[in-house]
Amino acid sequence: MLNIVIFGPPGCGKGTQSAKLIDKYNLVHLSTGDVIRREIKSGSEFGQQLKGIVEKGELVPYELIIKILESALAQNKGANGFIFDGFPRTIAQAKDLDTILANDDQAVTMVVSLCIHDDKVVERLLNRAKIEGRKDDTENVIKNRLQVYKEQTCPLIDFYRTQGKYVEVEGDCAIDDIFCQISKIVDKKLEAVV
Repeated sequence: MLNIVIFGPPGCGKGTQSAKLIDKYNLVHLSTGDVIRREIKSGSEFGQQLKGIVEKGELVPYELIIKILESALAQNKGANGFIFDGFPRTIAQAKDLDTILANDDQAVTMVVSLCIHDDKVVERLLNRAKIEGRKDDTENVIKNRLQVYKEQTCPLIDFYRTQGKYVEVEGDCAIDDIFCQISKIVDKKLEAVV
């Protein structure tokens, strides 16, 4: 199985690249952000609770993320693999993901990090907010999300680098150029496995 964690700050293009990888390698997309946005849109009591968290730029409670993850893995037993988009966000979550995957004799194959400068992230997310009408993308919230990302998620770089699974890709260029870089890395990894 091909299990890819796609990594990077908010607005770096994880969703766009995930969609392209899903099509090329026939993978299942596990985006915690998409699931959370659907719950918020539903207007449920839990969705309202999540809305308050997201609007502040904070991370969603871990228990929910684990339930989403376990349910999705169980529902897609025959998949070629998964794209994990938005998870893990901390070393503790990465260890839990390893445990969950190991229960199915699987592991994270690689971690692809889309590298982009903070100023570009702010610019992209403010633009996205205008286009999509997303209220969670204000400048203050974006800066808070970047700070949370740096404090809680960046330590994953060393965690996965020591396992030989971490690769960086320039995230501030044309979408197809980014995808070409990622595809070369994935294809090389697949050739090594065969």
